[in-house]
Amino acid sequence: MRLLLIRHGQTPSNLGHFLDTSLPGPGLTDLGLRQAAALPGALAGEDIAALYASTLTRTQLTAAPLAAERAIEVRIRDGIRELSAGDLEMRADEEAIRQYLTTVFAWPAGDLARRLPGGEDGAEALARFDAVVAEAAEAEKHRTVALVSHGAAIRVWAAARARNVTVDFAARHGLDNTGVVVVEGSPDSGWTALSWAGTVVPAVTASGVADGGLAGRTLPGPETGPAPAPDQPTT
Repeated sequence: MRLLLIRHGQTPSNLGHFLDTSLPGPGLTDLGLRQAAALPGALAGEDIAALYASTLTRTQLTAAPLAAERAIEVRIRDGIRELSAGDLEMRADEEAIRQYLTTVFAWPAGDLARRLPGGEDGAEALARFDAVVAEAAEAEKHRTVALVSHGAAIRVWAAARARNVTVDFAARHGLDNTGVVVVEGSPDSGWTALSWAGTVVPAVTASGVADGGLAGRTLPGPETGPAPAPDQPTT
């Protein structure tokens, strides 16, 4: 099947770079509403069979114009909400953002037990996202499904589940508001990313490693260069 992983439109918290992950969360800015309104046109070439959104307000507002244009319901699922910031909720300082990023990108690198204080661990976060993907795959089989979710959740899930998305690639390639990551495959056979916000994702080599980096091991941080800019992960 084909999955369109769509980040929500711009929110006031995005403008302030806040780690804003709690329910119900903010609505969209005027720009965010325009971004949502542009989605149906941007996805005109996609034959979308089902549309999902998280339990946060911003994803549902983003999905609404697409649902109206396609005359399909929005299926609300908590499993694709943003990765919890825990005790860092609503902080916008560089230290908090780096701690958040380093923790969540440790998960696809194999450290699933790591967690932020007051937050979830990697096993919990990936399991809930996987459950929604599995539901969509069972219901729609080989068709196209759109999931309106959140920046960090999409990037971390793709790094953990798409065979050609390395941790380094996902950490260093942000996802702008209403940016789309396209993957194909199934929960049983695995996933391959076709595009990342319009950028072609490197192919998998014969050794199973994606061209352009070591698969699944590189983390953002002082040892590997700067973490992504603060506007990249903020929910």
